[in-house]
Amino acid sequence: MDDIVKAALAKWPGVPHCYGWLGLDRRGRWYMRDDRTQAAGPFPASKGSLLTHDKLIAFIERNYLADEAGQWFFQNGPQRVYVELEATPWIARLMPDGQVCTHTGRPLSVSGVLQDEHGRVFLRTDAGVALLDGADMLAAVDRIESGAWPLDMVQAADLPGRFGYVQSPADRQSRQA
Repeated sequence: MDDIVKAALAKWPGVPHCYGWLGLDRRGRWYMRDDRTQAAGPFPASKGSLLTHDKLIAFIERNYLADEAGQWFFQNGPQRVYVELEATPWIARLMPDGQVCTHTGRPLSVSGVLQDEHGRVFLRTDAGVALLDGADMLAAVDRIESGAWPLDMVQAADLPGRFGYVQSPADRQSRQA
């Protein structure tokens, strides 16, 4: 977490959390979701505006964390902005040098692979589960077929409970209210 964010938290404790305003899609792209977008439907059916400002994206990714309930958020100064996840908290990408990293650039160690009923590939990693970016499927097949990545089948609906994350903190918040 950035030092400026830590200072803001100390200076302004108790700022209300924000729900529904930020989404992470299956390709690791961030979306800003205003009131109108949220009223049009849940993420990802109603995505909002794709964030393209490199410095803003880098700031979000440096301050991207999970709470004790498995809800992922961006700590924006004193305000916690919970993230709507299309798939998983991490989107994995295979780098040209063979390394695996998250959409935020965090290196990952892969211990296995899960394939769901839709054919999507998820990596079991030291950071939890990560959806593999679809652009990297061919390279992943080589690793699976060689036996480097053991493959198991999974139901998509079981992933959040099995790996301890919440796909829609906004939906969870509205059910608790």
